[in-house]
Amino acid sequence: MEEENAVRVLVTGATGRLGRVALPRLRDEGHTVRAVSRRARSDAGVEWVAADLATGEGLAAAVDGVEAVLHLASSPDRRTHQIDVLGTRRLVLAAGHAGVGHLVYVSIVGVDRVPLGYYRHKLAAEQVVAAGQVPWSVLRATQFPEFLEELLRSASRLGPVLGDRAVLAQPVDPGEVAGRLAAMLAAGPTGRIEEFGGPEVLRYDEAVRAWRAARGSRRPLLPVRIPGRLGRELRAGGLTTTATPTGTRTWADHLADTYGGTGRR
Repeated sequence: MEEENAVRVLVTGATGRLGRVALPRLRDEGHTVRAVSRRARSDAGVEWVAADLATGEGLAAAVDGVEAVLHLASSPDRRTHQIDVLGTRRLVLAAGHAGVGHLVYVSIVGVDRVPLGYYRHKLAAEQVVAAGQVPWSVLRATQFPEFLEELLRSASRLGPVLGDRAVLAQPVDPGEVAGRLAAMLAAGPTGRIEEFGGPEVLRYDEAVRAWRAARGSRRPLLPVRIPGRLGRELRAGGLTTTATPTGTRTWADHLADTYGGTGRR
């Protein structure tokens, strides 16, 4: 990236899975990075500021003097409406008052199709961003392979791997998502929603077979069909996208990096 495209960018959710890989990628591409944490931190390569999306405390100071905001913060397990929707509104208002020129919001492929409570909040947050006064871009990404692996571990707690064998997933490497976000920051606001997925669409049973082989596990797959509209959307590819370009790192790449042929169970 050419230096004239570099910006001073505030990153929320900087300590999360995507944030941890986005910060060094942004620095490497010439951006000046200010990162948000709820508690004070220090880092030679990043300016850390304390701010809280749940209350708005510190947001005005956090956005002061930045040209762009990369909004990665999310809370899928608790206080989701407070953080993802109301917190996004607080951030958009603060950024608007500060004259920020671009807000990039990271969302999830399928938030407009898959009937999950968390997804409804993410879709509402997209709408907050689009209605705000800050020029914006949205990137919807498919699931990270780490999330899929956590799901498989949870589904196999009782022995067999439980799950709907026909559900479709499209894991995408978070480092490649970070690269796409850096390119979006350099390009400037589009006022559009883009989608970005991994290089392959996998059925759940395919993902399970590869996971078991990488771990040297013989746990069987016990099919459990997800009922209702949720199951129909997941089997129809609600979590996948045909958008191009895609990432290049596959589920097999992730498993090789994680297990390295050790056959760990």
